[in-house]
Amino acid sequence: MYFYAARQPILDLDKNLYAYELLFRDSIDNVFPDIDGDEATTKMIEASRFNMGISDFTHNKPAFINFTLDTISKGYPKMLTTDEVVVEILETVKPGKKLLAECKDLFEQGYTLALDDYVHQPVWQHFFPYIKIIKIDWLESRPEQMEQVKAAIKDFPHIQLLAEKVETYEEYEQAKALGCTLFQGYFFSKPEMVKTKSLSPSQMAMAELLYETSKPELDLASITSVFERDVTLSYKLLRYANSPIFRRRKEISTIKQALITLGSSELKRFLGVMFAANVNPDKPSELIKFSMTRAKCCEAIAEFINAQVDGPTAFLTGLMSLIDAILDEDLAAILEKLPLAQEIKESLLTKKGMLANLIKLTELIEQAQWEKVELACDKLKLDKQQVVKAYNDAVAWADEQALISE
Repeated sequence: MYFYAARQPILDLDKNLYAYELLFRDSIDNVFPDIDGDEATTKMIEASRFNMGISDFTHNKPAFINFTLDTISKGYPKMLTTDEVVVEILETVKPGKKLLAECKDLFEQGYTLALDDYVHQPVWQHFFPYIKIIKIDWLESRPEQMEQVKAAIKDFPHIQLLAEKVETYEEYEQAKALGCTLFQGYFFSKPEMVKTKSLSPSQMAMAELLYETSKPELDLASITSVFERDVTLSYKLLRYANSPIFRRRKEISTIKQALITLGSSELKRFLGVMFAANVNPDKPSELIKFSMTRAKCCEAIAEFINAQVDGPTAFLTGLMSLIDAILDEDLAAILEKLPLAQEIKESLLTKKGMLANLIKLTELIEQAQWEKVELACDKLKLDKQQVVKAYNDAVAWADEQALISE
């Protein structure tokens, strides 16, 4: 039995990873409205205890999980540790004495409680001593409603406001200005401003590459593998391969091709400069991990499609799909600097074609838009369970690479 879930990152003020919200069902075929909240939560708990641990899927970050009054009353949150879970009380749960008693009990046992899609009612103030996080649906809330919530919680400074469904950098800034300190949504997949940001590749990847290139005979497969695990190195490699000194005769569609373009001597020179300039690199960000997940997932899905697109090209396209957010620069401007194959550039810019379809399918899984996932799989003649398993495998692979790079 597979663990079918999508995880949506929750970020703090500095856009560091705070937690994940898990959106779960037991397969891609029963994620639709005929599954109620009680059953969904029950299956989540079952999977986390008896199949795949939640901490494995969330990389040891807390998991926001939706709970109904019935699942709270049955003690399901207590089947998870206080470090593993944030008990998210669904917006459909009505405040009452029974729920208040359950919240007080969970609070006293050390659990973190959150109210989902909060709409202020005075009765909720009885719950505020036990609530740590209030989630605000940014698409549905107006500034005056936010001010109303802020006034209601002014005597409870321990409560944090979480803005969810934040889609743009401008919305992120607005939410910050109105007092939110946690954020959920896809605002980080948009460039914040047009500027160039210098990112450092991981020290472990650099050391591994220096070791590989010190061998008498280069192992091109091993070297390619290291580059594929580090989006920053791949970006810098492609920029370097675009230098006029190499006199390229054709565009580059894979990382292996870029390495061949450089050749052994230039590759060693490139790595020496990179290592000297990045002796104290930052740890991989959640955004970089996202791009790695996309790359691995696109590569896997490409293998399911009968030779319509090859795996390495799909990998590189997925890896570059968030490069504008990583560098805070306009995507078209970035792609002008890279010697990428035209089909990759067009897929990223126009969002059309098979490569774009693979990225879109991966995005739908990230966002847990399961009905659209099913439609996309049907259109591409893909096995739905196989695709979701590929995504989960890609998540695990990206997490593993991040651990290696720390």
